[in-house]
Amino acid sequence: MTLQSFWIGIDDTDSPETMCTTWLGARLINTLIKNRYRVEQARLIRLNPTIPHRTRGNAAIAIKASGDPDLAFDLACLLVDRYADLGCDKTHPGVVVSDNQLPADFYFQAVTSVCTISQAEEILTEYGRVWKGYKLGRGLIGATAAVASVLPDYTWELLTYRDEKLWADPRNVDQSSIFTADEVTTPHTWDSVDHTQKSVVCIPHTPDPVLFGIRGDSPYAVSRASSCIRSEPVALEQIWLTNQGTDAHLLPGKIGALVDGCSYRVPGTVTAKPETKRGGHVSLQVTDDDEKLQCMAFEPTKEFRQSVRALIPGDEILAVGSYLAETLNLEKFYLAPGNLPSITKAPVCPTCMKQMTSAGTGKGYKCRRCGLRTQDPDIIQESRTITPGWYEVPPCARRHLGRPLIRGPGYTRTY
Repeated sequence: MTLQSFWIGIDDTDSPETMCTTWLGARLINTLIKNRYRVEQARLIRLNPTIPHRTRGNAAIAIKASGDPDLAFDLACLLVDRYADLGCDKTHPGVVVSDNQLPADFYFQAVTSVCTISQAEEILTEYGRVWKGYKLGRGLIGATAAVASVLPDYTWELLTYRDEKLWADPRNVDQSSIFTADEVTTPHTWDSVDHTQKSVVCIPHTPDPVLFGIRGDSPYAVSRASSCIRSEPVALEQIWLTNQGTDAHLLPGKIGALVDGCSYRVPGTVTAKPETKRGGHVSLQVTDDDEKLQCMAFEPTKEFRQSVRALIPGDEILAVGSYLAETLNLEKFYLAPGNLPSITKAPVCPTCMKQMTSAGTGKGYKCRRCGLRTQDPDIIQESRTITPGWYEVPPCARRHLGRPLIRGPGYTRTY
């Protein structure tokens, strides 16, 4: 077998009802190792969460390995042929092998905007080694983007998988042990549970291979958390390097210049009191240079809506979310300091310690007892239920790519 370093990418093998591309990737990794390949890296890459044609989690996988790339391609295709939900109208797998990483621009486009199959095929024709698109071949986009991925920031996810015979059965996981795992490893893991809702969020609800997944800032952290969890026997597990929890999907935005289907950080000023709509959804209007933008905090964001309701006209915020149908669907926001509403009152006479009264329009205030006059009222700042800083949706409503505040204000690192 020729020992050669190469990349292999796979996408769109699942459907809304079953299967999981990461499981197929984990199976491929095991197969490669059994065939004496050296697996150097395994990536789980989430792509633009707002595109119309997306898989359930919009995830693709990329594997860097050393061995015979053509045999690896054949092994991957055999797994796709056997396990992909090809009977589903929405499933169109793609398998890509390249001797080197593909151009990073394609990844950045795929995670922030929209790519076409023809664009992926152009990249593969120029840079790829071998590839295959099934049915419409839409999975070539994600597979190409995964092999092209560059991660200035990254996290890790340990995914455990079930025995194939159990996929359709209810999962057997001791949920209290997940709360224990979270307690032991926080802040180095996140989004395993939602403490406000008192619920577990790291277990899927669909009949697919995943048993549970743990997200964290290192392989050690996710492994430590997983060791605390009591469950049915784990048939397979894989730790993935991933762009999850990094805000990789966000672009800098300006009100009046947002593109439908993209996600942004948008500065603006609150111009009206937030309104609670039918169904519990909260609407917020912000402006910038006379341009208006409607922001929404939908009911599934739960207690996050209370933070949105606490905003008042004049607040300067950085609104973060996906722009669809002329609306920014909020994922989080930053409230800048400085907007403290106040009321004015007649001052207290420093001599008599009695409240002064108006001396007439434009004439200030006068103490009726001693006659002391002043032009200056007392200015009293009103208290607020919200303080400057970041506010985010709860774990049960967070997107895969959304960066949780537990990770800090934002940073990049190398690996």
